[in-house]
Amino acid sequence: MNTSGFTTRLVALTRKEMRQMLRDRSNLIVGLLLPVVLILLFGYGLSFDVKDARVTVVLEDGSPAARHAVAGLQGSPYFAPVWVRTMDEAERLMQEDKTDAILYVPGDFSRQQAAGLGRVQLLLNGVDSTTASTIEGYVSGALSRQGGQQGDRLGNKSAGVASVVIVQRTWFNEPGESTWFFVPGLIVLVMTLIGAFLTSLLIAREWERGTLESLFVTPVRSLELVLAKLAPYTLVGAIDLAMCLLSAKYLFRVPMLGSLWVIVVSSMLYLLVSLALGLFISGATKNQFAASQMALLASFMPAMMLSGFIFDLRNVPVVIQGVSYLLPATHFMSLIKTLFMAGDIWPDILRSCAVLSLYALVLIAATCGKLRKTLDETT
Repeated sequence: MNTSGFTTRLVALTRKEMRQMLRDRSNLIVGLLLPVVLILLFGYGLSFDVKDARVTVVLEDGSPAARHAVAGLQGSPYFAPVWVRTMDEAERLMQEDKTDAILYVPGDFSRQQAAGLGRVQLLLNGVDSTTASTIEGYVSGALSRQGGQQGDRLGNKSAGVASVVIVQRTWFNEPGESTWFFVPGLIVLVMTLIGAFLTSLLIAREWERGTLESLFVTPVRSLELVLAKLAPYTLVGAIDLAMCLLSAKYLFRVPMLGSLWVIVVSSMLYLLVSLALGLFISGATKNQFAASQMALLASFMPAMMLSGFIFDLRNVPVVIQGVSYLLPATHFMSLIKTLFMAGDIWPDILRSCAVLSLYALVLIAATCGKLRKTLDETT
């Protein structure tokens, strides 16, 4: 193969594809504005954190000890406590969906606490199980902290509290912010959607317009055509990646413990996989509508549901786990979260990048084969 001829044809094709991309304003708008919408929607709209939880406190014991035991609920951004005197009133609020939890402090709480057996009851509104579990953790933590402070002041034996105090620390996400969990995964969704959706229209559009046959009578080879179509949208994807990283750093304050160059290189590698997947779908379907629908079903939906973005894959059936690990998004999701939250763990980086490189090579080769087969049938 003549190297100079290959380079000349590739540069000419890339210029052609760049002009086509700039003329197609709708695709360009989707490629640059849709990531902004996704960043704001997922970054601000999705959260497992609970603020101002409606906790109804039934305080039958009015002693200072009982009031001090539940004082941790006041002045916290996580609780909006409502104080009532009877369980009947609290149950009415629960039935009317005006409270998320009931904290019941019995009338003999101070006597039980003095004997070392102080107990309260927490009733949760289980309609939303995720919120209920979160509130349970918040209330337990608030009561434990308050009890520990009282034990420090009065001495464990006189306070009737446990002599063992648990000092908790969370690695990789010390504040417990769910935004830190979602935002790195958002990079995966943006790279998936922009990459696969935009390139899924390219070859199909040329088939519908009849311009692809014109290229078949030229010396252009399938690899040159594939690389030229990938180049402009790689630039668009790089701009989207920059927006995601800047938003994570300055808008959502997500830490980046890993090296920036490793994050960028691995993200661009996954972008290449997504672009190649969309191009392969485009070449296989030869229809823009079918290609766009198939790209969403084959890339974005699995990336959201089966990559670990929302669900922990260890909690799904084994069959679903097997399917999820066939997706390139699953490997990149694990990698990008590790890079953001834990740092440069090189065994994970090398393994995930090797898998993504294999996917990219296979998809590009498959797309070239699809175009070469079409060329043979045409001639």
